Amino acid sequence: MLTVAPVTIQKVTQSHEPLEHSDLLAVEEPLEIRLGFGPVDDRQQRSVAVTMRTPGHDEELALGFLFTENIIQNPSQLISVRHCVTNSEKKGNVLRVELQPDVEIDWQRLERHSYTASSCGICGKASIEAVQTVCRAPLSSGFSINADIIHGLPEKLRETQRTFAYTGGLHAAALFDETGQLMLVREDIGRHNALDKLIGAAFWQGWLPLSQYGVLVSGRVAFELVQKCWMAGVPLLAAVGAPSSLAVDLAKEAGMTLLGFVRDNRFNNYTPTALSVP
Repeated sequence: MLTVAPVTIQKVTQSHEPLEHSDLLAVEEPLEIRLGFGPVDDRQQRSVAVTMRTPGHDEELALGFLFTENIIQNPSQLISVRHCVTNSEKKGNVLRVELQPDVEIDWQRLERHSYTASSCGICGKASIEAVQTVCRAPLSSGFSINADIIHGLPEKLRETQRTFAYTGGLHAAALFDETGQLMLVREDIGRHNALDKLIGAAFWQGWLPLSQYGVLVSGRVAFELVQKCWMAGVPLLAAVGAPSSLAVDLAKEAGMTLLGFVRDNRFNNYTPTALSVP
């Protein structure tokens, strides 16, 4: 599946007449995630989410979403993850996750998923309490990293963002260790999807909880990104952009270090009591 699409544009500058140019755009297409569940003699199927994403690593996106929504906890609960193709469905845009017969699903939690939208109007206290029902304990980790290593992470991330280099239109999420080595990088037009892809990849490889790693995201940090990192056991979340007030509140509840404006050899530590970054 293509992650970029060619387009002909008209480039206009202050001092020149419009000129025709070829350009590349980040592809955006819907992905429907379906669950196959139930006993062997009574299998059922249900659509649980539709997200607009950049094609690629769809299986990881689905697994990361389902894990951070507490629908699945480990890879042993899976039978298969595959794209569905029928005459009425565009190839690659429907993904079915088959669960083991004994997996019980909290359908109410999936119905409450809408609270992750920043515009939904649910109060901060209710949102944090909803996450605390799953993430019951603050994070505990011996993870430590030097500030100089943090300063170098944005450039390392940019060097891996091949699709962003062509389009300028994708978010990225990276998993890094205490030495600053990037272990995984995922891109998507949606910042939540990029993080879901990253967590889904780590989930599939059996790396969770990610107590010895940090995560760097290319944009701002809203509440739901902290939620996903808490679910995955990430002790440090760093962002090139700014965090929201609720993101900071939740990071404090989680005992997570939250860094913002990580660029130009500087950053802000919004939770200094969680972890000292020397």
